[in-house]
Amino acid sequence: QVQLVESGGGLVQAGGSLRLSCVASGRTFSNYAMGWFRQAPGKEREFVAAIRRSGDNTYYGDSVKGRFTISRDNAKNTVYLQMNSLKPEDTAVYYCAAKLGSVASLRHLYDSWGQGTQVTVSS
Repeated sequence: QVQLVESGGGLVQAGGSLRLSCVASGRTFSNYAMGWFRQAPGKEREFVAAIRRSGDNTYYGDSVKGRFTISRDNAKNTVYLQMNSLKPEDTAVYYCAAKLGSVASLRHLYDSWGQGTQVTVSS
């Protein structure tokens, strides 16, 4: 498995922006499709975004399309999530995840997870 460490979470006002980072180690990063998921209190973990190994295709959950952008830098073993126009309903713990091979939006297909970073959006 690959080890993942997220950073960049915090408290922001509605309409603001944050950029999350996730650094991978332990395996060849470019072999892994990467995803971001989030979990709010009392809710199931939800797909946010995913990116192919090469970075040439990205996928988004309906609730974040047009506001969030996922990207990756294979030379730095890092995947990013740029979050703009944040809303209070974006408040959650955000998790980075990795899976060998093709990209997916189903969380059970990912076999490596980070510890999560808290994002809180105030109204």
